[in-house]
Amino acid sequence: MSNQSNGASDDITVVHVVRHGEVANPDGILYGRLPGYHLSELGRRMADRVAEHLSDRDVTHVVASPLERAQETAEPIAKAHGLDLATDERLIEADNVFQGKTFGVGDGALRQPANWKHLVNPLRPSWGEPYVDQVVRMMSALSTAKDRARGHEAVVVSHQLPIWIVRSYVERRRLWHDPRKRQCTLASLTTFTFRGDRIVSVGYTEPARDLVPAHLLAGAKPVKGKDKAFGA
Repeated sequence: MSNQSNGASDDITVVHVVRHGEVANPDGILYGRLPGYHLSELGRRMADRVAEHLSDRDVTHVVASPLERAQETAEPIAKAHGLDLATDERLIEADNVFQGKTFGVGDGALRQPANWKHLVNPLRPSWGEPYVDQVVRMMSALSTAKDRARGHEAVVVSHQLPIWIVRSYVERRRLWHDPRKRQCTLASLTTFTFRGDRIVSVGYTEPARDLVPAHLLAGAKPVKGKDKAFGA
């Protein structure tokens, strides 16, 4: 048997999938895909922290969701590596019928009976983009990023729900879940390592954890009136 390398099929490529930083959202709106929602001052500090964390990595490709908060998180990362920032529509936030409304604990859209029809099937889910559709587009986007950075590292900036869903798929967990238990805090990195075209490991780090408000960390108990919108 030959020990000769198979070339590209043996390449190790790392794709870091970053959740954007904190968004300025004083009204607690589920902003979803709405335009005009930018990083807060704290969110920009989070983005800078991620850029610093990745500054000595072999990053050759940076790409982000088209939404402002993702673009603004990706910009300092791309700048630190002297790269142009690419945009990929497949990395966008999940669609949601409650977009533009408040959606929280004991208040908001869920108090209105007219909205209850959207909650009939949490397994799909009935209130937004099907989980399976999110897996398909995110896996496709990760594959493209891997190809663009083959043999090196790529940074992909997206949103909490799509990141958690694609990680759950790769780690063979069920796709429906309790949103409060997603391990995907603001400015966190979910890292997929590819050998050739196959994912061989998944890692998770929180380089800006000390900047994240305690009630927004994974597993934290929801607080009425604070950051009502799950996801983002």
